[in-house]
Amino acid sequence: MKKTTPKQKKIPERRCTGCGGTFPKKELVRVVRSPEGEVSLDFTGKKSGRGAYICPRLDCLKKARKAGRISRSLECAVSEEVYTALEEEIALMEKEREEE
Repeated sequence: MKKTTPKQKKIPERRCTGCGGTFPKKELVRVVRSPEGEVSLDFTGKKSGRGAYICPRLDCLKKARKAGRISRSLECAVSEEVYTALEEEIALMEKEREEE
């Protein structure tokens, strides 16, 4: 009898809109545009709608914001409140990483 090795589960990867790097989906922050047109942050990765992913680093957010990449990915304008919420969340994530 042949021994069968279990298949390794595929880890979904996404591209960061800031730096263009490819990372596992769980490491990135998702910005989502709902079918109603509302733009918000999605920490679960399960909200329905069009999504854009970004690294949890402030320099990636600055690059994406300056070039308008998040708005282009979501195909709509992104409000200042969403960028502010993203900055706060990424700053918290960076602070937690430094403490480890």
